[in-house]
Amino acid sequence: MRRRLLLGGLAGLPAAARAQQPACRGTVYLTIDTGWSREAEEIAAILRRRGVRATLFIADEPTWRGDRTLDDSWAPFWRARAAEGHTFASHTWRHWYFRGDPAPGQVRYVNRGGQGGEVLDGRALCAELERPIARLRQMVPDAQVLPLWRAPGGITTPNAIALAAACGLRHQGWTAHGFWGDELDSAAHPNATLARRAIANTRDGEVVVMHWGIRSRRDPFAHVLEEVITGLQARGFCFATLPPQGRA
Repeated sequence: MRRRLLLGGLAGLPAAARAQQPACRGTVYLTIDTGWSREAEEIAAILRRRGVRATLFIADEPTWRGDRTLDDSWAPFWRARAAEGHTFASHTWRHWYFRGDPAPGQVRYVNRGGQGGEVLDGRALCAELERPIARLRQMVPDAQVLPLWRAPGGITTPNAIALAAACGLRHQGWTAHGFWGDELDSAAHPNATLARRAIANTRDGEVVVMHWGIRSRRDPFAHVLEEVITGLQARGFCFATLPPQGRA
């Protein structure tokens, strides 16, 4: 069954990518969070060239253009990604952070600076997770959406996990070698080092996290993304979108 699924995934790749892809010896699940989105088109072009489909976790975040990632101005971008076969999941609406469980059935949710926040019950948490998907469907009615979500920063609490599960959503983080470092300072963690490490350390079944761009990184990781993908494909890895049940 696994071999049939992998071969089926290869059949959907562009001909040039299929010609370069050896037999699959493992699968990598690339996931992309919204972020600053400055390199979004560059990253999308790389994925298209290399025949890579990813799972896109969406939130309504500020972008380098002065708008927000789920504004109408981004609708053509999201429609193009859906047409290429990428799948989608929730990354919360406001991209705030979960900071503890004050009482049973409640979770504290605070903004990035920690200066404002609120306590969510189950209904409010479900609304927070469902809102970006509802907005996506306004722009891309045929988008394939998975019953998954990811907390900003990957930071969860027991109540956040349980309350989200009650509204049908399973949390999806990333695996041990799945952080390729696109959020790190580029002076301390140059692209060449990150690329070499990603190619060497990524394992079969890895769930990888990256972003459409990180505001604080001077040398964007997107500049070596194609090198990383090519290196992993040369090692025999195929790329796939997450299954609906997610990956542990």
